[in-house]
Amino acid sequence: MILRAILLTIFGIAFLISGMTNPQGLSIGDKADDFALENVDGKTISLDSYENPKGYIVIFTCNNCPYAQAYQSRIAALHNEYVNKGFPVIAINTSDYKEEIIARAKKENYQFPYLNDATQEVSKSYGAVKTPHVYILKKDKTVAYIGAIDNNYKDGEAADKHYVKDAVNALLENREVKISTTKAIGCSIKWKTI
Repeated sequence: MILRAILLTIFGIAFLISGMTNPQGLSIGDKADDFALENVDGKTISLDSYENPKGYIVIFTCNNCPYAQAYQSRIAALHNEYVNKGFPVIAINTSDYKEEIIARAKKENYQFPYLNDATQEVSKSYGAVKTPHVYILKKDKTVAYIGAIDNNYKDGEAADKHYVKDAVNALLENREVKISTTKAIGCSIKWKTI
């Protein structure tokens, strides 16, 4: 009995450290709940804010994580490539203050929403554990992909696996997403305490 409890504890810790998913979060095939979060322009954005989307690229990120910083230009490129194809990028900041979020969006000239998850409730409900952590949703909000943007956080040009692009392209072509889950690589989300 004690050995079983120890093994379950070790397994639980290893699962959380792995960064794949949060056991309370979403899995492939789950339907995501909508959210309503404040954008840097003061407007509230939700998944239902979009007219006739084919899906969504939801990315949990922050300002100060070096991994998130390394992916800034690739997140913008994803938005530029897919917004007019019906897959907008929706970036959700997991931990910075409102003023910092607004300043970053202005400095980097973000053309996609950069939302403030001030309570971290949305991040927790999805199961995000790293920054960046990507969730690709189909039009009906069913989760089709969870994980990393690509396989080289240091240099996008050197990446030879483009997980998000491959998943979105598959969905646009009504094909199965071959790689639906990868390990999100980035800084652990710093959860706020009450």
